[in-house]
Amino acid sequence: MTESITIRGKLRYQLAVNVAGRLTLAFRRRRNERKTARPGWSRDVLAPPLKLSARMKELMSRHYLGGRYANGAKKVAWVTSGAPIEILKALGFYILYPENHAALCGARRKTVEIASEAENAGYSRDICSYARTDIGAVLSGKTPVGRLPRPDVLLACTNICQTVLYWYRVLADYFKVPLILIDTPFIYEEAHAHDVAYVKRQLEDMIPAAEKIAGKKLSFKRLKEVVRFSREASFLWLEVLDRAKHRPSPITAFDGFIHMAPIVDLRGEPVVIDLYRQLLKEIDVRISKGIGAVKHEKKRLLWDNLPIWFKLRKMAQTFAGYGANVVAATYTYAWGELAPMMDETRPLESAAQTYLHPLLNQGTGHKLESMQKMVREFSLDGVVLHSDRSCKPYSLGQIDQRDYFVNHAGIPALLLEADHNDPRSYSDQQAENRIAAFMEILEDSSNAD
Repeated sequence: MTESITIRGKLRYQLAVNVAGRLTLAFRRRRNERKTARPGWSRDVLAPPLKLSARMKELMSRHYLGGRYANGAKKVAWVTSGAPIEILKALGFYILYPENHAALCGARRKTVEIASEAENAGYSRDICSYARTDIGAVLSGKTPVGRLPRPDVLLACTNICQTVLYWYRVLADYFKVPLILIDTPFIYEEAHAHDVAYVKRQLEDMIPAAEKIAGKKLSFKRLKEVVRFSREASFLWLEVLDRAKHRPSPITAFDGFIHMAPIVDLRGEPVVIDLYRQLLKEIDVRISKGIGAVKHEKKRLLWDNLPIWFKLRKMAQTFAGYGANVVAATYTYAWGELAPMMDETRPLESAAQTYLHPLLNQGTGHKLESMQKMVREFSLDGVVLHSDRSCKPYSLGQIDQRDYFVNHAGIPALLLEADHNDPRSYSDQQAENRIAAFMEILEDSSNAD
């Protein structure tokens, strides 16, 4: 059942999030900013963290704090990462991404504890660890963010995988709330006009359903504004990632994994534009001073697939110890490369076009072409393909892609087996041994040249 919005709920939200929460989180940010400046970093293989990381964490903490008090103040939507959220954003929904919540659980090493709750209820460990983490959080109430808001509606889009369809059906049954499904035809070579029209009709059908839950009519003026904000933020995010083309790179792909949270969770809000503008300024200062994210950058690598959330820092340090900077990632780039498709003058048609084209909704040949382009543009020496036990659609074709780079492009490639969220499917020793052997091959290939 959906929850009614009340004056009391709105007041509680304002006091908790915009008054007390704002002051508390600002204090924590200033404390974190002082930590990033500690002198011990000069002895590390990595440059100090980006100063703006503290502000980004403050922004995301405030977002999750808002979720704790959203029920009764705003209508709440839970959405998949590839969902067309601009319509919901224009209607004033608080939007929660269960996948991002699960990633946060992974980064804070809470996955095993929370996912076990779902497994104890009968959900197999063969299911995506994101799904198990969030189903476990729903069943147990366990979460590192305090409390997740109860959804008034669920929005699932099939452009990332089919798992979300069944995952969200479980959520809809549990919460007894409507599930809106946007079906996106898979693009084998190119999208046709009838594909775009098919998705657009679904978006048009979605509007009255969302309006009924929101209790108000959609303003197309507001929708166009939200799309414009999404487009501008996506272009800025693309600029941030493209700064890694400089040598030495001022950032790592692991910086990208951390700072991508706002473009996913808060896309369509002007605060994201401001954040990425400031991030660009900080990165450009690094470039002007010749500061590399890896202090002695010798090799430049591409990361394919989701990160290993519970090993982000460890992975960055391990590669940096060999003088290698993982400067680019297919996963983070996917959130910027579609920016040119967004058009606020045609909000529904452009949304249909945009949300048809996520990386996982296109053939493996497209991903290989994208990786080849990134190898050229970022001047890369090698490729790391994370064979992700949980994300089978993303891992599909990686053996062929590895063989292409090694046998045809002459570029060393490593297939690294893990899980993006569940440490029970990861071995430190195995990963370190494979990375060591891979770096030796990279060094040998350089000497041969």
